[in-house]
Amino acid sequence: MSFTAKDVATLRAKTGCGMMDCKKALTDANSDMEKAAELLREKGLAASVKKASRIAAEGVAFAKVCDCGKVGVVIEINAETDFVAKNASFIEFVETCADTVIDENPADVEALLACKAHGSDMTVDEMLKDKILTIGENIKIRRFVRYEGDCVAYVHGGGRIGVLVRFETENIPAEVLGECGKDVAMQIAALNPLYLDKSTVPAEAIEKEKEILMAQIQNDPKNAKKPANIIEKMVTGRIGKFYENNCLMQQAFVKNGEVSVEKYLAEEAKKAGGTMKAVEFVRFEKGEGLEKRSDDFANEVASMIK
Repeated sequence: MSFTAKDVATLRAKTGCGMMDCKKALTDANSDMEKAAELLREKGLAASVKKASRIAAEGVAFAKVCDCGKVGVVIEINAETDFVAKNASFIEFVETCADTVIDENPADVEALLACKAHGSDMTVDEMLKDKILTIGENIKIRRFVRYEGDCVAYVHGGGRIGVLVRFETENIPAEVLGECGKDVAMQIAALNPLYLDKSTVPAEAIEKEKEILMAQIQNDPKNAKKPANIIEKMVTGRIGKFYENNCLMQQAFVKNGEVSVEKYLAEEAKKAGGTMKAVEFVRFEKGEGLEKRSDDFANEVASMIK
């Protein structure tokens, strides 16, 4: 059985593989389109194992809330290059993974890989390997967090930062939660607070900060003659500044520096005739803490023409 150039083009469109690979697969499959696609997938899966050792520190941090507004997810999926991170097929995969987390509530990445992908008969793992084959880069699902409750999601910089915030509300209209929630999520993206509020700061972190502040004050010659109780008050005052810098609720609200985030939420809730409180948040920045890829372009070109 023979095949035509149109068959090669069809197989290429279906699989995303190179023209010569498609031609060889059709030859090996005796022009059977489905068998050829299967052969390419088998070949691609083998190739994806090699790609898995390559550094993937680009990609996107993505966040969304389901239509009901009661389940949210933030997820980071990495690729090797920023170019692929903007690829429509890659973005579609990221969104499918987010929807799968919302639907299936997997315990971790391994459990997510075993889930049936949202809107597909494939598992997430099968879909991931298929994307590695068609896109041609290593892709890794790194992490995700799922919240249930009144959630607001925000994505900054085209996927550079993803934020998910969960609120506890009473008698707050959806549009008020959406507007205020976005303000808070944008604050988290911009200022990267370490803690929700003063009560969530670990005691050891406070003690360490006090030690540092005490040493700074005592090492300043201007404070040499100050009594211990005055120095203690100075430390206490500076701990207050630590809270303002690192705790979301104590931070100055970026749109109005005269009030804290906590006061902003309380005021907006009062206007709406209800209550509204942020109770937890997560902020993912793509590639944070990962080894970055460093290419030697000259050597890469040289290796291609050998």
